[in-house]
Amino acid sequence: MPAQPVMTTEAPEAPTPRPGSGGSDFAQLTRRIAAEGLLDRRPGYYAVRAGLVLAAFLGGWYALFALGDTWWQLGLAAAMSVVFAQIGLLSHDLAHRQVFDRRLPSEIGGRIAANLLMGMSYGWWMNKHTRHHANPNHEERDPDVAPELLVWSKRQARQASGLARFIGRRQAYLFVPLLLLEGLNLSFNSFRALRSPVMKRPVLEGVLLVVHFAGYFGLVFAALPAGKAVAFLAVHQALLGVYLGCVFAPNHKGMLMVTPGMKLDFLRRQVLTSRNVRGGVLIDSLMGGLNYQVEHHLFPSMPTPALGRAARITREFCAEKDVPYCETGLFRSYREIFAHLHRAGEPLRSDG
Repeated sequence: MPAQPVMTTEAPEAPTPRPGSGGSDFAQLTRRIAAEGLLDRRPGYYAVRAGLVLAAFLGGWYALFALGDTWWQLGLAAAMSVVFAQIGLLSHDLAHRQVFDRRLPSEIGGRIAANLLMGMSYGWWMNKHTRHHANPNHEERDPDVAPELLVWSKRQARQASGLARFIGRRQAYLFVPLLLLEGLNLSFNSFRALRSPVMKRPVLEGVLLVVHFAGYFGLVFAALPAGKAVAFLAVHQALLGVYLGCVFAPNHKGMLMVTPGMKLDFLRRQVLTSRNVRGGVLIDSLMGGLNYQVEHHLFPSMPTPALGRAARITREFCAEKDVPYCETGLFRSYREIFAHLHRAGEPLRSDG
């Protein structure tokens, strides 16, 4: 039986390492994973996946003109939000070198998928995501749990100020409405990041973003009257944000929050802060394999189709080492997230 989910709003004591634990545990697990060939590239899988996503992307724009002046276009906008999210998930795999083992083709593919097709800066996102992988759920080092609008622990709530303090009181109820704005937030941060010194190719990324949005707005307004065009864009961006939030939130939200004083080895840092989501082929497809978040964090370059088998091996290994391994259903994961958000905001509600 898998271990019960770790649910906490306050950082518990770090596990006490036993003899033979630490880095050697991860080395043992890696040997088991490598022996199964699960780190090998799967070019055929990614060729089919990329082809299907590209076909859906081009088919969506064709349908925009084929449908013409009708409110049924809002249904297409919803469908295109799924397509754009799938492009984002593909760019994620490219960034982690799951598709190619070399940096250059990974970056070229990533910028085409993220900047040109989706309208999100590959360089900005990769910098942010790399810091997240190095310190998942760390209250001070993981940008994904920075208390900008939401607070993720009672400790953060007590230190919150400004908008985070205002929203944090009712953040469990505001979480989904805020996701409606996430698509716009990705676009805003993508352009803002072009001035950042950490960006390696700001001019190239900027040009690709401008080309994307020129085509994006140009096609929509060419196919539809102004009112329907604005409605199409609003539905598309809102549902894109909700979809991406529903894919990424179950991965870590509500799991162990790491504070500066905690000492965790690599395996425990990744496993204790991550949650897997069960659900079969449908969930695997909708979440792009990120429902195997434990294994993805342990082996970031592992191709998506290998993650299911790796999960079985990792679950058994964690049971041998007495490391809690969290795995739950999709809707259960959302209940845990909302409960965690409500508990984390309690100090703000107590202040009145």
